[in-house]
Amino acid sequence: MAPTNLKTGHVGLNITDLGRSRDFYVRVFGFDVMGEGTEEGREYAFLGRDGQLVLTLWQQGTEGFRKDAAGLHHLSFQVDTVEEVRRAEAELLEIAVDFAYDGVVPHGEGADSGGVFFHDPDGIRLEIYAPTGAEGTKAPVAAAPTCGFF
Repeated sequence: MAPTNLKTGHVGLNITDLGRSRDFYVRVFGFDVMGEGTEEGREYAFLGRDGQLVLTLWQQGTEGFRKDAAGLHHLSFQVDTVEEVRRAEAELLEIAVDFAYDGVVPHGEGADSGGVFFHDPDGIRLEIYAPTGAEGTKAPVAAAPTCGFF
């Protein structure tokens, strides 16, 4: 029988440089460092907000993200408003991240939800979106969901 109350607890990412990735996620998402391991070969960081663990970083990667490998496709974070998405976009522009598309784009043609799509320092695909506020903007790809193939 399947669990009755199921929700995501936290997401763990393999990364190549703990300091770089920790600093990126703290700056972009405002996470607190809840725990950290610095023993050589066992470097990790636990990141969260308000005492709730959200993301764990594990320095086990030897190369960046590969979209042609099985595993994580992308990691998406929902915010309340498209204004918050735009504030995040301004921060991302300041640190010169690699964006998949220019500006806030809808999840699909005619969708109200939308956000910004970008990559972390290891090339891991990320998204910050709001459930409304993207209506009236053009989707970058009409034939598929925006978050599917960037």
